[in-house]
Order: sequence, then C-alpha cells, then structure tokens
Amino acid sequence: MKRVPWFILLIYISLGATGQRNADYGIFGGVSSYIGDINPSKLMYSPLPAGGVFYRYNFHPRHALRANLFFGGLQGDDLDFSNSFQQTRAASFTATAADLALQFEFNFLPYTTAGKYWDWSPYFAAGAGVAAVNSPAGFSVQPVVPVSFGFKVNIWKNMGLEAEYGFRKTFYDNFDGLLDQVDPAEQGWIHNNDWYSFAGISLTWKIYSKLVGCPAYADVDDKERRKRR
Repeated sequence: MKRVPWFILLIYISLGATGQRNADYGIFGGVSSYIGDINPSKLMYSPLPAGGVFYRYNFHPRHALRANLFFGGLQGDDLDFSNSFQQTRAASFTATAADLALQFEFNFLPYTTAGKYWDWSPYFAAGAGVAAVNSPAGFSVQPVVPVSFGFKVNIWKNMGLEAEYGFRKTFYDNFDGLLDQVDPAEQGWIHNNDWYSFAGISLTWKIYSKLVGCPAYADVDDKERRKRR
C-alpha cells in the first residue's frame, strides 16, 4: 500500500504534462462530514470546512479521468444523539482527513468547457485512493474507495461550475477512537467501518480554448452547429 500514493501522483503528473489541450483544472470548496460509531447513519452530520484541487483529463465529452486532492475536518459527539447508549458513553472527537484519489468520471450528457455556454450534464465518478487521517487514534494512511455524484454547467468561455457530493468508503474503524462500539439498536448501513464525505462547489477552467486533434469533440461541435441551424 505504500506504493499506491506514488503511483497515483505519477499518473497525475504524466497526464498534466501530455494532455493540457484536453484538460480541466479545478478548485473545490465545501464541507466534510463523518459516519461511524458515533454517527451511524446521518448524512452531512456536523459538517466542517473542506477544500481541494483537481485535474481532469477528458478522453471524450462523456468520459474523463480525474485526480484530486481533497482535505477537511471531521467531528462527532455522542451528546448530539438522544439514545441512552450514547448519552451514557458521551464520547467525542475531532480529526482531519486528506485524500489523494484517481476517479473515472462519466457524464450522462456530452459536455465540454470549450463548448457552448450553459452546456450541462449530471455526472458520476468512482475510483481508488489513499487517505491520511489525523485522529484521536493517531496518524494513519488508509486505502479508500471514492464515489461522487454531481452536476456541471459551462458558465463562461473555458470555465465551468460544478456541484458535487462524494463519499469515501474506508476499511478503517478508528477515526473516532472507538472500535466497534455501536449500540446494537443503532447499527448503521455502513457496517462498522468509519466513512467520510465531501460536499461543495467547484470552479473549473481550461487553459487551451480549442481541443485540437480530438475527433470526438469535433463530432459533438458539428452536432451542436447543426442543431442551431
């Protein structure tokens, strides 16, 4: 597993060096939240500020590969919940998480930031990555499975705006300093491992205004021109 971060970083650098004409760059801002032993099921529980950057290589108006670095805070408190088990335990924690992930992204509609204004599409992304977590249990690096859902729209020349919610499936149960300490009556749908999520807005831009040498994009542009006639 120690080789995984370097492998992902190498792909990130290689794509950036060779594919700028088909590339989008982006910044992300939003919130992060936690699901685990303290919060077994509530989405967007006790959110904290989050941010990040990403690079996207567009193979086709529907297909892309995205490398992203996201970070945010996590927290939980038993006293936020009314059940007697947690009120008696009264555990709490704060932590930070940063993940480096590589995701395949699928647009449900053809989309490019070099296309017409207000071009838009919902999208889905999934992949693999690693997370560095600083928690009450100490510092740990763990594998994660990132899954994201979102909506993107082209708002200006070479610029796009995206709204996204993404969760990270982990294989770790100690973000909160509690190991399998869940009230049997409050079992979560994620079993016992701790998860976390990001939700927010991204601004993307393309350095090059023309996607030269990509027939797939040319086909889409031709279709758009025919529609306008």
